[in-house]
Amino acid sequence: MIKHRPNKSGPAPLGCPLETSLKLLAGAWTPQILWYLRLEGRRFGDLKRDLGVISAKVLTTRLKELEKRRVIIRTVMHTSPPTVEYALTPLGHKLGPILEAIAEVGGEIARMEEKGAALKPIKEKAETLYA
Repeated sequence: MIKHRPNKSGPAPLGCPLETSLKLLAGAWTPQILWYLRLEGRRFGDLKRDLGVISAKVLTTRLKELEKRRVIIRTVMHTSPPTVEYALTPLGHKLGPILEAIAEVGGEIARMEEKGAALKPIKEKAETLYA
């Protein structure tokens, strides 16, 4: 019989902020949009070119959603013709290191899969977990 081990992490916080953050990042194109905005503001057309195959309608929807959640800010520039620039808010900038960490882990996983290492279990880890 397998021995029950208590959870050392404790209960999830009320309203689970982790789940809230993951829901934000789970939106279609959201991580990519945030990635391109992490270093500087970008105009709509620039973002559309950066993202490639995204439609203008989907990009507009995502940008409005991120603006509503106060992750990005939309600035109308009074030029001729008028242009709009999107940039991260201070809250949005907090997501930058998270996206970079996810990209780093993703790169590591891809390298392991190329070598076939991801398919091999690590015995010493499994033994220490269940000892």
